[in-house]
Amino acid sequence: MAESQADELVERLDAVRARLARLAGVPAPRALTEPDARTGEQWEWGQVWAHVAEFPAYWTNQIRMALAAGGDEPVPFGRVSSDPGRVAAIERDRRTPATGLWARTAPDLDEVRGLILGLDEAGWRRRGLHSTLGEMGMSKILDEFVVGHLERTCICGAAS
Repeated sequence: MAESQADELVERLDAVRARLARLAGVPAPRALTEPDARTGEQWEWGQVWAHVAEFPAYWTNQIRMALAAGGDEPVPFGRVSSDPGRVAAIERDRRTPATGLWARTAPDLDEVRGLILGLDEAGWRRRGLHSTLGEMGMSKILDEFVVGHLERTCICGAAS
């Protein structure tokens, strides 16, 4: 079971990585993203790339801390979209060229890939407790906050 979870996540991660590598080299579209379903917020290309550059490392660290915690209880982890560090990173890097942000992001995606492939059965059973989304298994955490989030962000970043 764990091997199939890892294979599926890595396959999706590799696909989004290839798409991001391609998108990093295209001219920035002038259009904003589609409105966020929950908040209505729309982003510029630079904001999307700044977010892509900041979140994989953040969530990888959160996952590693959850994996290192002892016990059987779900481990508190994560942040919400209003987190000051998240907001500051996006604002700081929104005017950085996508190629520069991609150069920073690619090694982070290598870390994510290694994390997924290195999970043992106990790691896949580990549960986290997010402040707004509640209890989540490792597969859901990796999908919601890393691989799936990269896919969703990559799609909205491609808007033109």
